Amino acid sequence: MASVDSRNSVASLAASLNDLLNKNQSQASAVDDSGQKTEVGSLDPSLADSSTEGASRIDEHHESSTGSNNEDRPNILITNDDGVTAPGLRALVETLVNLGSCNVFVCAPDSDKSGTGHSVTTRGLLEVGSVNIDGATAYEVSGTPADCVSLSLSGSLFSWAKPTLVISGINKGSNCGYHIVYSGTVAGAREAFINGVPSIAISLNWSRGQSSDKDFKVTANICLPLILAVLDAIAKGTYPTGYFLNIDVPTHPSEHKGFKVTRQGSSRFIGRWQAATTQRRLSSYLRGKEPGMGIQLAQLGLAASAAGAARKVNSSYKHTEIDSVAGRKDETPTISTQKQLFQIEFTEQEVGDTHIDFDYGALQQGYIAITPLGAVSHTEADIHLLVTKWVEAAWDHVGQASL
Repeated sequence: MASVDSRNSVASLAASLNDLLNKNQSQASAVDDSGQKTEVGSLDPSLADSSTEGASRIDEHHESSTGSNNEDRPNILITNDDGVTAPGLRALVETLVNLGSCNVFVCAPDSDKSGTGHSVTTRGLLEVGSVNIDGATAYEVSGTPADCVSLSLSGSLFSWAKPTLVISGINKGSNCGYHIVYSGTVAGAREAFINGVPSIAISLNWSRGQSSDKDFKVTANICLPLILAVLDAIAKGTYPTGYFLNIDVPTHPSEHKGFKVTRQGSSRFIGRWQAATTQRRLSSYLRGKEPGMGIQLAQLGLAASAAGAARKVNSSYKHTEIDSVAGRKDETPTISTQKQLFQIEFTEQEVGDTHIDFDYGALQQGYIAITPLGAVSHTEADIHLLVTKWVEAAWDHVGQASL
């Protein structure tokens, strides 16, 4: 469990950012609506990461297409789970590039990997290709967000083996409560944290019919003071360790009430499994149904699976499955040539903790929720004691019963 001192450090950091935003609201943006740079403040050259020697170098052609990197600047790695072409990632990259005080690198999935959690590719190969993003050195990867960060930190892809900071996002949909477990965005930041690199996950509480791609740019500009404060704290050696930061920005980012340090709550979206047909699943993908939540289905993968199932059913080759082999020896096993299809659908309404001390509650009340997260699950001390007593009692009972 994080210490009280470390929690207070995060709270102090958020309080400082609130003061910054309240006193200098106009400085919360690095880029105005016309795309021109505005003054926010400059980064001290000492923010550079001193250990930036990797095992291999970026090829000269790709590096020249993105501009030369300044070794006296901090290196920021950007990833996400919505894919390398997602507007949230592009808005974040553009904001950091236009700031002109850091080197921006991108390593993100080549397609939507929402809802993949912290899964990694353990079978097969990852395909990596360069992507042209102005001002950044960028790659797309066929794997998950955790794959992207892990590969980036291996020293095999970029000219460094450890960036100054990893930022995952900006995600299209909030990541609060229980669905943090499912989030590929949070997993990208968590993977960096596991490897000892400071990291931040950023999500916009996207709402269908209310949000637009412009909100990603506003979100990036609003979060910029926090990013700068983190970089400054890293350079001074005062950045609190032991966890990473999960940031959720309200649906109307320009109307936010400030930063609030919160705890992870138990909010979640209700999912219902329904029988589906190949046609229904493909049409759902083709309609481009827009999920307004953190747990977004990887529709392309679902559609591909549906198409594959259809080919198997309609092909001359019959795939047989043994449904049951139980019974008498003279019974013939039941053979099935059909497979059932199911599709999960999530409701728009999120349920769970709504108190302002929790991430979802603060977000719903218009605050930018900053939730410190770790990679190890902890329980409160009283719960730990309760479970200890229960296990001891259960063990004594089982032990006596077995005698």
